[in-house]
Amino acid sequence: MPNATHNIHDKRLADAWATLQAHADKGLPLDHDPSRLAFADPEFLLRRETRGLRMQLELMKPDLEMRAHGIENTVVVFGSARFRSQEEAGAMLAQAEAAGDQAAAERWRKLARGTHYYEQARAFGAMVAHYSNDKEPEDKLFVCTGGGPGIMQAANRGAYEAGGLSVGLAIALPMEERPNPYVTPALSFKFHYFAIRKMHFMMRAKALVAFPGGFGTLDELFEVMTLVQTRKSRQVPIVLFGSDYWRRLIDFDFLVEEGVISPEDIKLFEYVDTPQDAWAAIARFYKL
Repeated sequence: MPNATHNIHDKRLADAWATLQAHADKGLPLDHDPSRLAFADPEFLLRRETRGLRMQLELMKPDLEMRAHGIENTVVVFGSARFRSQEEAGAMLAQAEAAGDQAAAERWRKLARGTHYYEQARAFGAMVAHYSNDKEPEDKLFVCTGGGPGIMQAANRGAYEAGGLSVGLAIALPMEERPNPYVTPALSFKFHYFAIRKMHFMMRAKALVAFPGGFGTLDELFEVMTLVQTRKSRQVPIVLFGSDYWRRLIDFDFLVEEGVISPEDIKLFEYVDTPQDAWAAIARFYKL
């Protein structure tokens, strides 16, 4: 009898979603229908009043999936989506030059200067996976990125090539790109709310490695620094990869001189210039 009841319930759920799919396939709008099951009613779920429910679901779904796959400890890698591999950057530059698009060609010449960061992030991702391959489940570390191209792809790619699982926390944006192909498919998530995505970055983070990047990278970096500084999050290694880039971009000593941060806050992070040094910083912190 329990099985029969379960099957009836499954059919009811399937029928509700089949109705939605039939409308989508025919390009038909969904009319307001009070009799539709609430969880299968997109008009209801997208109301302003149900925003809290949507946020709860974005928090719950990835959490359940990561638990199911044994993802408890992550090394979060941030960095520019615009840095590509040397081959891809070269191809994009050649394409722009062939098309006579000087603005695009100049942009790709600038980005080509950062192709070494792609390869270094790739190497770092492989190091994390190699470390975890023979460890007990509770001791494994997994690469976690924003799931997109550039540095994110590189880190996921390194983990993939080393035989490891890796997580991608993508965000729905107007200039949206598909999740990179190296994220483990079952661990490739998409978010609408930046805030919930940030929570997932930190919930399992055992370290943060920030490669050179722009607004998105800075946003995530300072979010983590603030959480650690204010003791809202446990202390984790924060590694700034590419000392020349970061020292030129942000004068932390100036912030100390102005009194807006404490001298101790400088100790929240360290600079590195090689994948080996990035991994050594994490290993040192946890005495691996």
